[in-house]
Amino acid sequence: MGELKPWLALVLQRRTRLLIGALLLTLTLFSAIGLLALSGWFITATGVTALLWAAGQKVMFDVYMPGGGIRFFALTRTVARYAERVFNHNTVLSLLADLRGRHFAALAQLDGATLGRLRAAQWLNRLTADIDTLDTLYLRLLAPPAVALLGILLVCALIAVFHLSLALLLGLLLLALLLLLTLGMALLGRHYSARRVTQLDELRTQAIEQLQGLAELTAAGTLARHRQSLLAGSRQMLDEQLLLQGRIALGQALATLGVSGAVLIGLFGATQAYVAGLLSGPIVVMIPLALMALSEGFAGLPAAFAQVGGTVAAATRLNQQTHLSSRLIDPAAPEPLPDELSLHWREVVVRHAGIRGLTFSLQRGERLAIIGASGSGKSTLAALAARLLDPDAGQILVGGTAAEGTPLSALSLEQWRAQLGYLTQQTELLHDSIRANLLLANPAATNAQLWAVLEMVDLADLVDALPNGLNTWVGESGKQLSGGEGRRLALARVLLKDAPLVILDEPFSGLDAETRERVKGRLEPWLAERTALLLGHDADALPVADRVMVLSGS
Repeated sequence: MGELKPWLALVLQRRTRLLIGALLLTLTLFSAIGLLALSGWFITATGVTALLWAAGQKVMFDVYMPGGGIRFFALTRTVARYAERVFNHNTVLSLLADLRGRHFAALAQLDGATLGRLRAAQWLNRLTADIDTLDTLYLRLLAPPAVALLGILLVCALIAVFHLSLALLLGLLLLALLLLLTLGMALLGRHYSARRVTQLDELRTQAIEQLQGLAELTAAGTLARHRQSLLAGSRQMLDEQLLLQGRIALGQALATLGVSGAVLIGLFGATQAYVAGLLSGPIVVMIPLALMALSEGFAGLPAAFAQVGGTVAAATRLNQQTHLSSRLIDPAAPEPLPDELSLHWREVVVRHAGIRGLTFSLQRGERLAIIGASGSGKSTLAALAARLLDPDAGQILVGGTAAEGTPLSALSLEQWRAQLGYLTQQTELLHDSIRANLLLANPAATNAQLWAVLEMVDLADLVDALPNGLNTWVGESGKQLSGGEGRRLALARVLLKDAPLVILDEPFSGLDAETRERVKGRLEPWLAERTALLLGHDADALPVADRVMVLSGS
């Protein structure tokens, strides 16, 4: 259970709202107890009074005070229930938003190698399903048992006013029932609820990756086999969930039987006290009805605590992620940025890319084209320049000469990346509008600036012809655009940033020859003012360079 401590600490940062929500839950239960207990007393007292009147006795009976009390409890219960649902669910959604935002912010600081430990679908599942699982911490695991305990204390205190020994006996029985429905159910359902978290992660990952690779799996003729694997995993999870639901049903039956047993014991004890002349008839009826109202506080406990294993499992996985740290260390006291943004790769070694002792420079204002076959390490050199990874050996230096420059690792990551415009080999577009995708590079850009960069990449006429223009959505990963259109939109975003150092990795990928030449010509004036690292398979498929370096790879 220690795995929950960091998340409990985050949840308790909103302790004021949580306390108000718990008070609303308590008020709802207390109103239900008061409504049933007072109604039972009032109906019985009314009947007894009527019998006494029928027997000719003169008895005074005030119907207004208990009648008003019943209306008060009924109204309070309705209002409290509504307010509790709205308030607590708003609190939980806010908590989940905080947890998800903070967790994503932590992941965004990790380098690519660390993120590569898990597949993208698994990271997605952590951000959604695992964090959603933590909503049980408050609404199901913290507040309900505390409210049930307060309900037991209230009912037993009420009974103790009239019959102390009966109240103590019922209190012990109800506390034992509370332990059984919380700790007992947590132990009973721990294995299957924890397994469900793991199985759901595997199934969601498999489903997402099958959808993403649908064309490839179909072409390879293996889609049916993958589908059968997914169905088999789903059936196994369903079978185990049926077993868990059986245990939850057992717990709910025990809750019903336990409360019903307490009601019968209360009724029997109260009846014996009535026979002994210790209690009046209305009180005899009030005691079991007050106990019956506790069923509302116990009803949700079995299902909630049977899922404790899943909550702990999700928290464990999230803790493992939060303990990850980037391999890229941002210096505590960074060096100032050099005035001259030249770059020097000095005896650089990146083992996984086959780069061994590579030395070269990119001077200020120079356009250097690096060409080579796939896998030769071109994109790795770009990632080193952007400091998305650090070399296994050697250094990247900025400014000055290859012998006197400032180590890139000594500069602030944020300040350095602010100097870069980086078009990665893979086109990264968000499921949002054309405008929103462009504004990622420069949130303060005007419409005129947006249209100017679209014109540079030969997209202005296309976007202008769309019904929604700049507000047209591009679809997930830009799927509403062709490959060449998406590539040019990503290039336009780089142009909008207007950075002094530009890295373009296969900028014209997916473009036909005519469009490529047109865009290449429009880029010339813009590139003339910048330092550029150009990467591709062929120098002819890149903007005009001052120098070409051929990378042979390992």
